[in-house]
Amino acid sequence: MKHSIMRTLTCCALLGLASVNAVQAQTPAAATLPDFTGIVQKNAPAVVHVEAKYSGEKQGANRSTGGDSMPGQGMPDDPQAEMFRRFFGMPMMPSPQEQKRTSLGSGFIISSDGYILTNNHVVDHADVVTVRLQDRRTLTAKVIGTDPTYDIAVLKVDAGGSLPAVSLGDSRSLKPGQWVLAIGSPFGFDYTVTQGIVSAVGRNLGQQDQPYTSFIQTDVPINRGNSGGPLFDLQGRVVGVNSQIYSNTGDYMGVSFSIPIDVAMNAVQQIKSKGYVSRGQLGVTMQPVSDDIVKAFKLDNGAGAAVVDVTPGSGAAKAGIQAGDIILSYNGQPLQQAADLPPLVGMTKPGSKVPMDILRNGKKQTLEVTVNEASRDQNAVNNKGVMPPSGRSGSTALGLTVQPLDNDTRKQLGLKSEQGVVIGDITGPVAAQAGLQAGDVILMVNQQKVGGVAEFQAATKEVKPGSTVLLLVRRGDQSSFIGLTIPDNK
Repeated sequence: MKHSIMRTLTCCALLGLASVNAVQAQTPAAATLPDFTGIVQKNAPAVVHVEAKYSGEKQGANRSTGGDSMPGQGMPDDPQAEMFRRFFGMPMMPSPQEQKRTSLGSGFIISSDGYILTNNHVVDHADVVTVRLQDRRTLTAKVIGTDPTYDIAVLKVDAGGSLPAVSLGDSRSLKPGQWVLAIGSPFGFDYTVTQGIVSAVGRNLGQQDQPYTSFIQTDVPINRGNSGGPLFDLQGRVVGVNSQIYSNTGDYMGVSFSIPIDVAMNAVQQIKSKGYVSRGQLGVTMQPVSDDIVKAFKLDNGAGAAVVDVTPGSGAAKAGIQAGDIILSYNGQPLQQAADLPPLVGMTKPGSKVPMDILRNGKKQTLEVTVNEASRDQNAVNNKGVMPPSGRSGSTALGLTVQPLDNDTRKQLGLKSEQGVVIGDITGPVAAQAGLQAGDVILMVNQQKVGGVAEFQAATKEVKPGSTVLLLVRRGDQSSFIGLTIPDNK
């Protein structure tokens, strides 16, 4: 009996194995994982370790975005919120005699005559920059030029001969899911290789973090010292410059960002040819299309960019763009969000004529805009408080009172004559909960301009319970749409 059972089990096992083999025969072979050794062997000699020595306190780069900006789109002030991190590497504490600091980063040789690409924040304000090659030679590098807005720096070394250089790819062809790898010097460990996939493309980080750059997002481990190093595709071509991570600890948490090589090389060529980088500028201030805007304007969705201000004399103003317009596309490129617009404008050659699709009062139209050149020295505009003048009229439903705006205040704010009314008092919960303050200037109610108290009263006269009123509000030098939803007491 025992032998019979054993034979039965053996037969079942053989039958099971046969079934497994049959299934395996019908199942396609699993895709093999990529082997990166060839890419590393070919390209590692063109990757360099960067050391930047400087004295005194390092000054932050100028991050003014000029006319094409989005108010209030920076990182939150919550101390527990994740923050974007740029890494200089592990600082070496100076001796009291030297009073020096050293920050470590990475870079890569883009041409055999010694031009090197890295991040601006790696070498910003450095007194001496040196690079170390794979063969352990250390060379002094000259900073040819930098662009803080794109966070790009171009270095030059004289090696007395031809140097190995990387091959450049096309970052515009990248797709989520593709394999990529980085070579750099995290924590000072030269020629460290890490790999991952492209998590997303066209990622915008907001006004405070390179608004003109649509980043490549990956899950490639990037740490201190990786900044400025190359990101390669499976063909061994550089597709990005490793720049930032998203972290609330200062360490890698699975989200990394690289500057597309197309953007970086555009900056490199301009720096080499004319010493600076020029960018296009429309002359508009915009904000995301919020739920309040969708509701008030009766839109289908929140795609696009809502114009809240137009700079007088700018290309946008001459093309007829107005506050309250919704920009739907730029040069044939649809806008999914407001942050999509600055990178497209920035890469446009100044003087170019570009078609833009906008939505105004529910009707779609196309305007042709001549793109201006953004100023290379943008100074922040001082916020000026608005002193409310005497005489006022109120809106009980909105919970605020308004009064005329004097010409001196209009001049301070750069407004035209007969433009806007100023909030005198906050009298109810609707305005208070929306964050309005006394001294704020109301420029529009829904899509109707208001130049005086009478116009404001006429625009708000038919406000009904349950409806949303969209105000275009100026506070200091920033304008934004604010939605006020009137309670329905039914």
